[in-house]
Amino acid sequence: MKNIFCGSADMAAQRSLLRALGWTDNEINKPIVGVICAQSEIIPGHMHLDMIAKAACEGVIASGGKPVILPAIGVCDGIAMGHAGMRYSLPSREVIADSCEILLRAHGIQAAVFIGNCDKIIPGMLMAAARVNIPSVFVSGGPMLAGRVHGKKTSLSTMFEEVGAYNAGKISEGELKDFECNACPTCGSCSGMFTANSLNCLCEALGMALPGNGTLPMVYSARLALAKQAGEAVINLLKKNIRPSDIMTPEAFKNAETVDMAIGASTNTVLHLIAIAREAGLGRETVSMDILNSISEKTPNLCRLAPAGEHYIEELHEAGGISAVMKELYDAKLLYGDVMTVSGVPLKEIVKDAHNRNEEIIRPISSPYSLTGGLVVLKGNLAEDGCVVKKSAVAPEMLAHSGPCKCFDSEETAMQAISGGKIQAGDVVVIRYEGPLGGPGMREMLTPTSAIVGAGLGETVALITDGRFSGATRGAAIGHVCPEAAAGGLIGLLKDGDVIDIDITACKLSARLSDSEIAARKAEFKPVEKPANGYLARYRRLVTSASDGAIFKK
Repeated sequence: MKNIFCGSADMAAQRSLLRALGWTDNEINKPIVGVICAQSEIIPGHMHLDMIAKAACEGVIASGGKPVILPAIGVCDGIAMGHAGMRYSLPSREVIADSCEILLRAHGIQAAVFIGNCDKIIPGMLMAAARVNIPSVFVSGGPMLAGRVHGKKTSLSTMFEEVGAYNAGKISEGELKDFECNACPTCGSCSGMFTANSLNCLCEALGMALPGNGTLPMVYSARLALAKQAGEAVINLLKKNIRPSDIMTPEAFKNAETVDMAIGASTNTVLHLIAIAREAGLGRETVSMDILNSISEKTPNLCRLAPAGEHYIEELHEAGGISAVMKELYDAKLLYGDVMTVSGVPLKEIVKDAHNRNEEIIRPISSPYSLTGGLVVLKGNLAEDGCVVKKSAVAPEMLAHSGPCKCFDSEETAMQAISGGKIQAGDVVVIRYEGPLGGPGMREMLTPTSAIVGAGLGETVALITDGRFSGATRGAAIGHVCPEAAAGGLIGLLKDGDVIDIDITACKLSARLSDSEIAARKAEFKPVEKPANGYLARYRRLVTSASDGAIFKK
């Protein structure tokens, strides 16, 4: 297990630089493990990642390795929400993947522990792990505890909805302040089944993280013990030469997609699983929008955590965590049990002793919330390449809806209309030119969806966008519409008053327009091009469609 700098006289100059770092002969002779840590003081989920990194280093040292802590950037989607900063969130995923690849390959790192927590950081790191393909383990910072206001559990999604309620005159300024001060009470990733926690849970399902990674709260001391175990595990993988390519197989991705449907995860997982699969060298037959419905059709929805329900990640952990969810699915022959995991044993060994401790939190396979999964891909003339909705978070009365659309070419103009009381029951709000190309950057739309819910319109108004949604979004919020407006998609041709037909159960989304009318509008169509410079201008030139994961062109 010696590193590339050992022994050879040709590497004496490189070893002199390691000695400049204070390394001893003993350390120089050990395998070098990169501990990539995205700690920062601007992201609540990353605030204490330095403690997680230190614990992971202790595990590496205890098992005979030499850890080195390396940096990674991150964007807090909640803080970036509702302004131009959100344009940088999804694009940051590619920077994270590239920078992790550079750090690991440039320094001869033999194995890696990836430590992130939030939204684009985890998928970016998974993309890098697939590229570099050295033994790797993921350990997240863990979720925050749910907030409490008036004796009721709350989260960031509640906070955004209360802003909508305040703007609609439904609560006072003092009540809003009460929520503001209590919705997010601890460090950690936001407490519902939002994007960050969704991805951390799916790391377990992919086999890239140890049991507990997705649900063990950040403030629990057991999170530090888990980080130490991750450091020990990566040395074991190095000894056995088990790499991400041995773990992130087609069967592992099928497992992740199945768990995704069972837990009702964020719609963003669709983007990220596609992107990670492509980096792992896997094609559309493994992960794509086209096949997700076939997985959803056979996967029961077992969990409804916030925003789809009243339960939070800490409760899922107490109920047995993702291992207990996978136990239900494995016993029903819905998971591949022979796939390898970073624990060094197959998945079936992980789940065999798991136990569902609360059947209100994790429904048994025999009595699920629904017989089909939490996410659905819709298609039709308005989304020829597909779009995504979190079906488990849609009110039953909105599963089928037809109504006139009101079109907006940006999130800001849509928010002005919603806050100004210009959206009525029955409307379909269309927000376009917010896709990967048109935004550029594919912003999340938690602010307008929360404003709609907060105004009491969540059960009568739908929202459609070529942008995307936070995992905290609930309601008839349909995102990732492809092709996007900037690419000539029909969403860019819509006019106020056009009738939109939504049938989530039948997986259909269409505009009630004739072929001749569509052809006439296309002939006159000139897409809006929003100004962009710096990284966003480069991103626009390189990015692919959301249906391809919004990855860079190869």
